[in-house]
Amino acid sequence: MALANISLRFKFPPLQYSSSSTFNPLLSLRKPSSIACSKAGDDGGKGAVDGGEKPRKLSEQSSWEVKDSEGKDYLYRLGAESENMNIAVGARAGMIDDVFIGDFLGKDSDIVFDYRQKATRSFEHLQGDYYIAPTFMDKVAVHIVKNYLASSLNIKIPLILGIWGGKGQGKTFQTELIFKTMGVEPVIMSAGELESDRAGEPGRLIRDRYRTASQVIQNQGKMSVLMINDIDAGLGRFGETQMTVNNQIVVGTLMNLADNPTRVSVGQDWREADTVNRVPLIVTGNDFSRLYAPLIREGRMEKFYWQPTREDIVNIVSRMYEKDGISRKDVVSIVDQFPNQALDFYGALRSRTYDRSILKWVDEVGGIETLEKTLLRRKKTQEVPQFIPPEQTVEALLESGYSLIKEQKLINETKLSKEYMKNIDD
Repeated sequence: MALANISLRFKFPPLQYSSSSTFNPLLSLRKPSSIACSKAGDDGGKGAVDGGEKPRKLSEQSSWEVKDSEGKDYLYRLGAESENMNIAVGARAGMIDDVFIGDFLGKDSDIVFDYRQKATRSFEHLQGDYYIAPTFMDKVAVHIVKNYLASSLNIKIPLILGIWGGKGQGKTFQTELIFKTMGVEPVIMSAGELESDRAGEPGRLIRDRYRTASQVIQNQGKMSVLMINDIDAGLGRFGETQMTVNNQIVVGTLMNLADNPTRVSVGQDWREADTVNRVPLIVTGNDFSRLYAPLIREGRMEKFYWQPTREDIVNIVSRMYEKDGISRKDVVSIVDQFPNQALDFYGALRSRTYDRSILKWVDEVGGIETLEKTLLRRKKTQEVPQFIPPEQTVEALLESGYSLIKEQKLINETKLSKEYMKNIDD
């Protein structure tokens, strides 16, 4: 008997069958319920097939064929709720049939390549015995611990810790030392990532990095923190600078994280069960008065002004010069000789003392004309000629300090823009 026209739910063209069709045993094994058949006729779409027989279901308890109020089945809803929004095609050469690997985008299209990259920061490069200011250590450690104990504490805990202060005072470096001491694997962002040519991209990136830090906590069993450096450079309002859409979205994203630290979406539909671990958020900057006031209000952000004392500066610089044989007494004399300077100034002293030794090394390897061959175009078996660091002395450090002070004064006193545009008023 000829079958009636069968129309598929997936909008395939109607299949035509006749009594003269050749019997195919493979087609006869298919279950009508697997293609959601329905008869095109006067049965009201109840799914009767040739004689009123109802299509067989996979199981009486199966939810795969159950539709919601909008008529969408389980698979559609599952895909819409998935947090993986990557629509790239995963194809590894040698892992699947070559028929499915094209040449347009290359032989390898690995869908999980981005997820294999290590998003967290480790601090193996921080070798040595560095000094951590006790006040700084206490503030960062307490903030991290309070956020990890938030569920058991009956208090309002700010998610964000804002560390601000003068330039070059070691805010980021001190924080990284604390992370290494506590065994924290942070996810670190910079102010340059807070703007994009695509609207909404920086806000999504922050949410994605936040969820990445949450996965470190859940999957690796390690403490993690989301840290944004120099946030005022990316979100601050200076003079007549224009507020962009991305600035507004980033500010709104950070405020939403502070208010709902366990409900973070990166584009998928909201689900009650889709919660993430609370991740402490630390930001650094120089002037938080440039930021949007509701973002830095109490309850969302705890502020910490970092201004190292003279004792802190002496201890930090002493550890810095310890391997060079500079005594603590000499460090005190250097700090007293250059007061009111940031911590990075004393690091620049040591760096400046290398200049003469580097010029001497350039002459020894053949001069400036041969540097390209010496540094870049040498053979793989050849090594860069050895550089012998100079011996550090107090006199050399003081000489470097006077040179840096001279450059600072020239910048402050010589304003060439006034010479170039004399008709512009101050």
